[in-house]
Amino acid sequence: MERTGPPARLTGFLAVCSAALLAAAGLVASAPAATAADADLARNGGFEAGLDGWTCSGGSGAVVSTPVHSGTSALKATPAGSDNALCSQKVPVRADSTYTLQAWVRGDYVYLGASGTGTTDVSTWTQSAGAYTRLTTTFKTGPGTTSVTVYTHGWYGTAAYYADDVTLVGPGGAPATVPAAPTGLKAGTATSTAVPLSWTASAGATGYQVYRDGAKVQSVTGTSATVSGLAASTAYSFQVSAVNAAGESAKSAAVSATTTSGGGQEGGGGDLPAHALVGYLHSSFANGSGYTRMADVPDSWDVVNLAFGEPTSVTSGDIRFSLCPVTECPGVESEAEFKAAIKAKQAAGKKVLISIGGQNGQVQLNSTAARDTFVSSVSKIIDTYGLDGLDIDFEGHSLSLDTGDTDFRSPKSPVIVNLISAVKTLKARYGDDFVLTMAPETFFVQLGYQYYGSGPWGGQDPRAGAYLPVIHALRDDLTLLHVQDYNSGSIMGLDDQYHSMGGADFHIAMTDMLLTGFPVAGDQTKVFPALRPDQVAIGLPASTQAGNGHTSPAEVTKALNCLTKKTDCGAYQTHGTYPGLRGLMTWSINWDRFNGWEFSKNFDAYFGN
Repeated sequence: MERTGPPARLTGFLAVCSAALLAAAGLVASAPAATAADADLARNGGFEAGLDGWTCSGGSGAVVSTPVHSGTSALKATPAGSDNALCSQKVPVRADSTYTLQAWVRGDYVYLGASGTGTTDVSTWTQSAGAYTRLTTTFKTGPGTTSVTVYTHGWYGTAAYYADDVTLVGPGGAPATVPAAPTGLKAGTATSTAVPLSWTASAGATGYQVYRDGAKVQSVTGTSATVSGLAASTAYSFQVSAVNAAGESAKSAAVSATTTSGGGQEGGGGDLPAHALVGYLHSSFANGSGYTRMADVPDSWDVVNLAFGEPTSVTSGDIRFSLCPVTECPGVESEAEFKAAIKAKQAAGKKVLISIGGQNGQVQLNSTAARDTFVSSVSKIIDTYGLDGLDIDFEGHSLSLDTGDTDFRSPKSPVIVNLISAVKTLKARYGDDFVLTMAPETFFVQLGYQYYGSGPWGGQDPRAGAYLPVIHALRDDLTLLHVQDYNSGSIMGLDDQYHSMGGADFHIAMTDMLLTGFPVAGDQTKVFPALRPDQVAIGLPASTQAGNGHTSPAEVTKALNCLTKKTDCGAYQTHGTYPGLRGLMTWSINWDRFNGWEFSKNFDAYFGN
């Protein structure tokens, strides 16, 4: 979360520089010659059939008759301030095979690439092409890869670009046969409203159907799902089948599970209400939203995150917190008044946490010494103010993956390993009532569906999906995950379509990914398991001044209706119904006050508070 306004966009500067250096050094490999068995697999690569086969983010694409490279049509796509005009299509391919991707492009900062290769995703680009210029790149598919996504895009806020004659040359996908029934179906720990399921992948499957008591209730791409909307203290029977282009397999052997009786918070975190409102309170700094005293925070807010505890240096692990100085925040309360107000909130059933990080608070626990200092300094803050727990709001370069990190289930990066260890130590120190929340950006979570440790602009970006190992390792201790559904640009959902900020579909798609689970970087053997609905809240800016991607109350209501009731759904269809969705988070309480409490009033009206 930012202090004074929306944070700077995560850019592809490093990738751009890397690509430019490679080109200057003559290290860009030429495309291998096609073999007799190879074919052009791209659909409508000349755009002679309009946009058939292509999807362009934010409605940015159109077909034009001039300028063209060949034929009578070409693609024209226009980036916007929060959208890079990404146009893509999913293409069936063979495993362990080499492909050449080529396109003719025109414009400034035009990119061509492929993702979901199962090996190293690739892209190439041109900085300035006044006339049509050919872009070419090659890649090899992984042993389990059956499809890849090819794409072209421009850059945020630049002029329109053009693309024509897109080809993907290589061996065609093998004829599909109906996959075998899945094996190894298991039911995880049930809650009062949901049962998590997992199973072994079936060779050749592109998706799975989940059945409850003989009725199909979900369609997923990974090997896990959470069936929600169940009755408490009830036994259910579950089966799954595998599907691909050839059809659906027989159902798996059935597994039974019984939901719990309910009545309490599942997992750590005390006694949050069934639907909670989470907000950040600017306690240590001022910005244009104005200072808000703890005692003046309305009862609508169930969790108040104190923003921010910040490090004395990036790598020290030493975290400090103090109230905003009176010279910066006229009307700030005294320490004694602040502590008394916290106790009053807690007496009313509210939770007050220290939030670590924010846009300016870079924290990298590179060593065990930094880890131990982090634990001791955060404990001191919690003890000094009598707080209920910790919110991790690491942004920017605070978390990154090492080159050897290929599996979120076994991270190697010291900054990730040490953070997990530090939080587990804090949890053990304070016990089951310790509230743990996280507020990552979509770049660090949902973007792991396409990229894990590699950026969408070509080259390596060791931050993409970097929160996934942290969330996974701490999922049994995690009270709430509220991903920041803003300041992120367009993100691909489980429908393999790009969704843009500011509307209901974006929040529906991003939240459904967390509640369904998803393969990481397209690898069906590495599926990030679903979180429980009670562990998930939707993160939104409270006003247009609080961040890019502000969503109107009407669109927020649509998102909640779709996720909790499966009504008001738009283009994106959820894989389940989640009445136990915990609630909403916003940046921030101060900005909501500045905006006449619009955000919290809408929450109260929806949930009947």
